[in-house]
Amino acid sequence: MAGEGLNIKHVFYVLVILAVVIGLGYYEWIYRPEHRSAVGFAYVVSPSLDLLNTFAPVHTTVYILKSGDRVAILRRGSQWDEVRSPGGIVGWTLASQLIEPSIYEAGARLRERVESEPVQAVGNTVSMVNLHTAPSLEAPRLAVLSPNEQVEFFERRLVPPGPEAAASTRATTDVWYLVKSKHHAGWVLGRLISLDIPPAIAPYAASYNLVAWFVLATVQDHGQAVPEYLVADRVGTTTVDFNHIRVFTWWAQRHHYVTAFVEGGLDGTFPIRVETINNVPYFRLRLKDKAGHRYQKIYGLFDTIVRPVGTVEGWSSNAMPLRMAQR
Repeated sequence: MAGEGLNIKHVFYVLVILAVVIGLGYYEWIYRPEHRSAVGFAYVVSPSLDLLNTFAPVHTTVYILKSGDRVAILRRGSQWDEVRSPGGIVGWTLASQLIEPSIYEAGARLRERVESEPVQAVGNTVSMVNLHTAPSLEAPRLAVLSPNEQVEFFERRLVPPGPEAAASTRATTDVWYLVKSKHHAGWVLGRLISLDIPPAIAPYAASYNLVAWFVLATVQDHGQAVPEYLVADRVGTTTVDFNHIRVFTWWAQRHHYVTAFVEGGLDGTFPIRVETINNVPYFRLRLKDKAGHRYQKIYGLFDTIVRPVGTVEGWSSNAMPLRMAQR
């Protein structure tokens, strides 16, 4: 009888130990990082961001996040957040390099907006630059672009200096560009962008402040397609997007560009739009007269001759001038 009681106790202890082991295993499985519930989500700002096993001075990089990655926030800290990568890898990363979903969505709206807008120029970043949701240093940061990263330029905005800037030695306004990189769209300080002017018209840009260019047509010269350009300049002012235009056509017999059209004294605002109708290239400028009245002026390139074909009221209409529509 005594041996039977000992066996019962032995079985009981084994069952208790087994229950504890199973409980601990279940707890560890449920609450290990891969299975913990997220307290929030965020998106990576930096071009690349290390995910560390610990934020202690001695650490190991367990994964490298890239710009735009969506991560689950497991624990928030003052400087470091514990996150789970899109592939399920858990680690610690700098909280300053993450943005909230609402900011990321604002960037997505900017990307969607510029998709339907004409590119005015192409350039490169001159250093590491921040993209913002609006043309202001106080606006939330959307992304960080690497040096020499190519961007497309869509819009220009002059921002009056704030109270602190007005009291400082800096008297000029800030110039901002709305740009798109490979993965992002946002506002960047204009002085951080260098325009990448096509080599064919670069000599002209040495004498003028060229700010935008467009291919109107291409012509054949000994089997090679040569582009013909509309270029826009800003001469003697910073308050308008452009005030001078020029059209370069190609003289195949002499194998060089000639100036087909020049017009100055304009009060122009981006975007400039180019379209082709019945094989004729047209471009439209958004202009203001001295009274501030907004209108569009449309031009056509007929072989090597540029002619104004009329005007359209306002800046939002895509209509062609009446006399053009009646042809």
